[in-house]
Amino acid sequence: MKYEWILFDADETLFHFDAYAGVQRMLTAYGVEFEEGHFEEYQVVNRPLWLDYQDGRITAAQVQERRFANWAERLQVSPLTLNSAFLSAMADICRPMEGAVSLLDSLRGRTRMGIITNGFGELQQIRLERTGLKEHFELVVVSEVVGVAKPHPEIFRHALELMGNPAPDRVLMVGDNPDSDILGGMQAGLDTCWVNWHGHAAPPGILADYEVRSLDELEEILSLKSGCAGR
Repeated sequence: MKYEWILFDADETLFHFDAYAGVQRMLTAYGVEFEEGHFEEYQVVNRPLWLDYQDGRITAAQVQERRFANWAERLQVSPLTLNSAFLSAMADICRPMEGAVSLLDSLRGRTRMGIITNGFGELQQIRLERTGLKEHFELVVVSEVVGVAKPHPEIFRHALELMGNPAPDRVLMVGDNPDSDILGGMQAGLDTCWVNWHGHAAPPGILADYEVRSLDELEEILSLKSGCAGR
């Protein structure tokens, strides 16, 4: 195995993140007759917040406080109460992505593994425990805790320090988001693998070392080729 460590993104790389179902479950619990427009309304607020968070313009706490502010006012509860209810709903419906369990099982004992995510700490350990995947990972690095989000170099430096500062080219970063996972890994000097589920074109200037359409494909590459020949 070429890689001493493999770092994985969490949402939509290892775990399904069905925000629609999560918002639906949260609002239904508050007696709201959920409609598709409710989710669209949420995303109008949520998407720009995540871009601002990724670019370092706002904090994780501000994302959690602002994304449900409108609904908090309507339901007469605090935004953070709704945010916790949403994260709880997401934990309840969490399931691994197709091929994730097989991939992680095949890598266990052959390399060391960690997670580096822009998600929130409240959700990470719960779903690792509920999916039975907790024992696969030696570290979980959460942007909320570190104080910066991918692709900022600091979160990758922090992860490398926790890993004992291995040579960057002995670390593979695997993720579905080229703008945070792949760009961040590139800037940190890591090898990168883009899990391009839907066959999108890469953003200008972002080129992963490897590109796969499924985790099964990545498992085959890592199983058959000790050096993992690139594209």
